[in-house]
Amino acid sequence: MKISLSFLLFAILLFGCSGQEEESPPKLVDNSNTKEVLLIGTFHYNNPGADLAKTKSFDVMNEKSQQELKKISSNIKKYNPTKVFVEWPYNEQKELDSLYHLYTKGQYFQNDSLSDFYLKNEIFQLAFRTAKENNLKTVYGIDYNETTFPFGDVMADIEKSNQPELKSKIEDAIAKFTTEFDNKIVSGASLLDLTYYLNSPEMRSFSNHFHNNLMLLAGTPNDFSGPFLTSEWFKRNLYMWSLIQKNTGSSDQRIMVLAGASHAAMFELFITENKGWKVKELNEIMKE
Repeated sequence: MKISLSFLLFAILLFGCSGQEEESPPKLVDNSNTKEVLLIGTFHYNNPGADLAKTKSFDVMNEKSQQELKKISSNIKKYNPTKVFVEWPYNEQKELDSLYHLYTKGQYFQNDSLSDFYLKNEIFQLAFRTAKENNLKTVYGIDYNETTFPFGDVMADIEKSNQPELKSKIEDAIAKFTTEFDNKIVSGASLLDLTYYLNSPEMRSFSNHFHNNLMLLAGTPNDFSGPFLTSEWFKRNLYMWSLIQKNTGSSDQRIMVLAGASHAAMFELFITENKGWKVKELNEIMKE
């Protein structure tokens, strides 16, 4: 009886007045310390052909593109990010530090034997330039590569499971992006034009739908290559986003993230769900 009576008294105290008192309004989230991410999704300037969509190469070394890079970095300097993050293996930070040290000393491009990657990639053409102009001591690598992307297995399961409509949707999506991007290059689109295109809401939605929705439909109910691919894609991007957060201190109110456009599309999803962060777009910076 003592246990039952005690429980009854506790229940009365806890719930007895719920019908008589007004519920307290939910507390608003304090956004006064919200961090801002200049989120720049990009194509790989050196075009290694490693992505699913095989697009034409863009000449980032011509005079027009180099002038655009100067303009972009100049506007980002006014934005004043205190950290710059790039798609470079996180566990090879020492190598990135060595390259950036050469860059800040004006010695990096003196090496005439640089491969296309080390000469043209957006890390060295834009991120290094921006970091140096902002007097930053470090450019942070955030890429996490200990994942797989079994696209071939997914397509094999689709073929084996007789899913011609899904196969067509996937192939058409890749072809649509490739054609649109190639047409822009052929028509003389500028570096900024291509970057704005990749960072448009439509393209980010397109990328996330491709990776996170279409892949889940592959195969029979007992085939999990599609969900596995999506989970690996999520894992890679979550780890990258985690590295960004862990390397951002309380004084870093504005940071810059430069990564492949599909990564940027995922980062935007994570940022949207995090009340302590918000996205700043490049086109906003260029208008200021």
